[in-house]
Amino acid sequence: MTTRSAALKFVILIGIVSLCADATYEGGRSVAGAYLGVLGASGAIVGLVSGIGELMGFALRLLTGYLSDKTQQYWLITTLGYIFNTGAIPLLALTGRWETAAVLLVMERAGRAMRSPPRDVLLSHAASRVGSGFGFGLHEALDQIGAVSGPLAVAAVLAFQQRYAPAFAILVVPALLGLVVLIIAQLRYPNPQTFEAKSPTLDSTGLPRRFWVFLMGAALLAASYADFPLIAFHFQRTELLSTNMIPVFYAVAMATDAIAALLLGRLFDRLGLITFVAAVLLAALFAPLAFLGNPSLALVGMVLWGVVMGAQESIMKATIAKMVSPERRGSAFGIFYVGYGLA
Repeated sequence: MTTRSAALKFVILIGIVSLCADATYEGGRSVAGAYLGVLGASGAIVGLVSGIGELMGFALRLLTGYLSDKTQQYWLITTLGYIFNTGAIPLLALTGRWETAAVLLVMERAGRAMRSPPRDVLLSHAASRVGSGFGFGLHEALDQIGAVSGPLAVAAVLAFQQRYAPAFAILVVPALLGLVVLIIAQLRYPNPQTFEAKSPTLDSTGLPRRFWVFLMGAALLAASYADFPLIAFHFQRTELLSTNMIPVFYAVAMATDAIAALLLGRLFDRLGLITFVAAVLLAALFAPLAFLGNPSLALVGMVLWGVVMGAQESIMKATIAKMVSPERRGSAFGIFYVGYGLA
């Protein structure tokens, strides 16, 4: 069970879980900002809800990362996280007030926070057998297939129904499918640690200095980033895009994310961190294009936004996995997400 083939199968299974989860929560998030606006929320409230959700989501990862290392219950915490993460979004179909919707959106972020560090640790063991950059990149590519299909499904339902409730309700299908595949993966590979044949010769008593340096650089990048609900709110209020085109633009960004993650992951295994630097420089213009441009320029901005997302989900995680010993990775991923979220 420790062969490269088995490791690759594990990466694919977890990728399918993420595919289903992303179809659920990215489908919901693609119209979350616009939906809150329809329910009567102001731009300030949309930004606040998005910010609180992201901050709580990233901060909670510090706790779950530490607990996963302390208890070694990586599978249990991962499973509970996916239940909250994917269960909250279909419930938006039952809401009629922005306050209720806001609670569910924050709950979704909390669930994502709960499962991310332990899931990334489980994935890091298998990725070490197939190439860290490639392993995390392949996972992200599968992940983003869901991130594309979810918003497109929501856009299609909105186009035919002209109502948000059916669009949210349809997302219960990928939510349930993802949980089934997660259980299958857990039963088939109860101890993914065996994929990592040899632990790296790193100090397991603490996190290395270069981890903190890397975190500082990533935080500076995060400080220049805008979350999509605020971008979607801008598109709606300025009437730059029609309601059903907003999730389509999001789907384009997610498709770019998938391609970028796979390509950048491969390049990272060969060239190292210079790949990440090049991706960040390329994507630096996303904000003025998305917020100040016409629909065509906004589309280019969303493509560049997707490039940075792809680099974040492949190169950043692969770098941490290479820097930190296995028994400290849950805490490392949690600390990294907190710093990134605060920024």
